[in-house]
Amino acid sequence: MSGVNKVILLGRLGNDPDMKQLAGGMTVTKFSLATSESFMKDGQKQEVTEWHRIVTWNKLADNCAKYLTKGREVYIEGKIKTETWEKDGKKNYATTIVADAVQFIGGGAAAAPQQGYAQPQQQAPQQYAPQQAQQPQGGAPNLEEIPF
Repeated sequence: MSGVNKVILLGRLGNDPDMKQLAGGMTVTKFSLATSESFMKDGQKQEVTEWHRIVTWNKLADNCAKYLTKGREVYIEGKIKTETWEKDGKKNYATTIVADAVQFIGGGAAAAPQQGYAQPQQQAPQQYAPQQAQQPQGGAPNLEEIPF
């Protein structure tokens, strides 16, 4: 049975996005996102903030670098990815969120002209209606004139 790796976050950017151009023309943009929750403990309001590492690719990365700034509120859908590496004999781990969709929330001077989903890696399936073949005007083509 297949599992589900889906993350939905609503929070604020902790830093301006950092965009890099990779070999082969690919673009990657990284930024941190803060999500907070409040609760009551012993009659006192408590707030806990979690920090998330967000990674976007290609067209989505371009849009995030262009329109997002520190403090901007965003809605993100993506998947969790854990990276592992060894340094000085110690195994290290980093968990990132690979964003599939980013929705820019709120306004501000850096707001996108049109807010909404940007989904460069996953596009909605397009539906194609069957087309009836149309005869060229003047009858059937002369097969001798076709260049193949």
